[in-house]
Amino acid sequence: MDTVSTSPSNAVSVHSLRRFLVLAVGMYLIWFFGYEQWLRDANQLDPALSRNIAQASTWLLQVLGFPASLNASSPQLLLIEQKPAVFVGNPCNGLVLYALFTGFVLAYPGPVVRKLWFIPTGILLIYALNVLRVSALALNHLYAHRSVDFNHHYTFTFIVYGCIFLLWMWWARRLAVVAAPSPAY
Repeated sequence: MDTVSTSPSNAVSVHSLRRFLVLAVGMYLIWFFGYEQWLRDANQLDPALSRNIAQASTWLLQVLGFPASLNASSPQLLLIEQKPAVFVGNPCNGLVLYALFTGFVLAYPGPVVRKLWFIPTGILLIYALNVLRVSALALNHLYAHRSVDFNHHYTFTFIVYGCIFLLWMWWARRLAVVAAPSPAY
C-alpha cells in the first residue's frame, strides 16, 4: 500500500500552488468583471492607450528619420509617406498583456517590495516592446507589405509573448526567491 508523504516541503508546495491558483482565478474574475464588463464598454481606456501606442510609434519612426505621421481623423492610424501603414486596434494596445504580466507576478509568491518595482518595470518594457512592434510593422508595410499579416500574427506575437515569458522566468527564478539567512557560528 502506497502512502502519500506529508513532508513540510510537500505541504509548502501544495499550499503555494493552491495560493497561486486562488489568486490567479480571483484576479481573472476581477479583470473579467472590472474590465470586460465595465471599462471596455465605457470605451475610454482602450482607445486612449491605442492612440498613445500609435503616437509613440510615430515619434520613434520620426526620430529614426522616417516620414511617419498620424491620420488626423483617425489618430490610431499610423501613416508612412502619407499612406496608411498600421492601425493600432484596441486588441493590439497591450492592455491585456499588462494585466496578464501583473496578474502572474502578483499571484506568484515573492517579496512585496520587489513586486512594487518589478511590475511597473515589466509593464514599461512590454510597452516599449509594443511601440517597437508597431514601428516595425509600419516599416514592414513600407518595405515588404506582403509579409505584414504573417509578422503581425506570428512573428511579433512569438517575440512579445516570449519576452513576457522571460520576464516571468526572471521573476520566478531570481527575484521571487528570498535568500535564506546564513547560519551564525
